[in-house]
Amino acid sequence: MKLKNLGTITWVAAILYFSALMALITLPYLSFQLNVDFLVTKQRIIHLKHWRYAFYLHILTSTFVLLAGAIQFVDYFIKKKKGIHRFVGKTYVFIVLFISGPAALVMSFYANGDWTAKTSFVILSLLWIVFTGLSFIYALRKDFVKHRKFMIRSYALTLSAITLRIYAFILPHFTHMEAKAEYALIAWASWTINLLAAELIIYLTRKRLVIS
Repeated sequence: MKLKNLGTITWVAAILYFSALMALITLPYLSFQLNVDFLVTKQRIIHLKHWRYAFYLHILTSTFVLLAGAIQFVDYFIKKKKGIHRFVGKTYVFIVLFISGPAALVMSFYANGDWTAKTSFVILSLLWIVFTGLSFIYALRKDFVKHRKFMIRSYALTLSAITLRIYAFILPHFTHMEAKAEYALIAWASWTINLLAAELIIYLTRKRLVIS
């Protein structure tokens, strides 16, 4: 098996696994009870309708956005199933720009932790919307090199939903920080490291992006 094919299979398997986990995390909220898991920590603002709407819109689209974004990087769809690639891509863009992204931005102003964590989530939401919008604009202009670069950046921020939970699980075992400081660290690390990884991927694959 070619190394490239093995990488694609590993990538798809990983995304399917984490998407399944996200779906399982989301399921309890479909009861629309206001004292479920994460919502227990939001009782101070749970009465705010705009926050509740933003929360449910965000979580109900999260699994699809993870799956849709991953499909955009599979060569089979890019080269042989271009219709599917375009349809899924447009759906991803629409959801991020008009549903999940704005919902995340609303939620970020009410994030747990202090202003440091809130600022992180505000910047994350804005960059997610901007990078996704730019990826679509460059696709319309048929500048597919820039399109792919910004799509990589956009999806790196999409994956912050996963990395946030990974760091929240791992870091408490290794740090002895005060709770607010620890959460702020997790909030910033969840997307800045992803974005650095995205820039590294863009740099390492720059020749392939131009050729393809």
